[in-house]
Amino acid sequence: MSAGAPRETARPALEVAVSTPAGARAAVAGGADRVELCSALELGGLTPSQGLVEAVVEVGLPVQVLIRSRPGDFVVDDDEVRLMERELRAAVSSGAAGVVIGALTEAGALDLDVVDRLARAARHARDDVEVTVHRAIDQSADPVAAAASLAGRGIDRILSSGGAARAGDGVAVLRRMAAEPGAPTVMAGGGVRVGDVAGGGVRVGDVAEFLRAGITAVHVSAKRAAPRRGGAWIPLGAGVSGEGADTHFVTDQGIVEAVRVALDI
Repeated sequence: MSAGAPRETARPALEVAVSTPAGARAAVAGGADRVELCSALELGGLTPSQGLVEAVVEVGLPVQVLIRSRPGDFVVDDDEVRLMERELRAAVSSGAAGVVIGALTEAGALDLDVVDRLARAARHARDDVEVTVHRAIDQSADPVAAAASLAGRGIDRILSSGGAARAGDGVAVLRRMAAEPGAPTVMAGGGVRVGDVAGGGVRVGDVAEFLRAGITAVHVSAKRAAPRRGGAWIPLGAGVSGEGADTHFVTDQGIVEAVRVALDI
């Protein structure tokens, strides 16, 4: 862990993925401790613009900025690494508390050379920047070995579903990742299901399982599709199958609140 980086406290931490200032405000109102900022949640998240970073920093929560220059796999070339270095420097200069990075080799291991290079660039920009390794680790050949390989590399957190489509199905692997000596803090995220709201309360589902496994931080997108608000629809070459699928996601404060309640039970 980097010098001065915060450890997760006794109160389980809640991180919410957002893509707009309005989303960040919804996260604050719902009880989030920090946000991960990205653009294009519909594509799994891409690097946000510098203007977007500045606007979300102004909301007031610590902002972790995703550094991912394109959709698709996580195998990157040197041009892409240089671009990501530029992107993370811009994010840090705009007030980001941290950056979220990751890369894989063609063999399916974490690309530690790239991870180290990006982490060094972040800390060169500001020495107290937090560094999280994102869910590229879930597409690695062995997420537990990947977590172990990050020990002593100055990484603060790992965001992971335990290599499963849903983090609730990856709890056993998440537990093993968190138990690796010297591994960064493991934050559960990916398809998190809170449970059903009934009788004025939340029946705890995945979140309770994470807490029982000793996971002290949870990441959710808390997203819902926004309806189209006007304009005639025609395909614009983006691979969208129809008008109903041509949408974007917004942050649902109610989902954030439900996860906060589940974490605090």
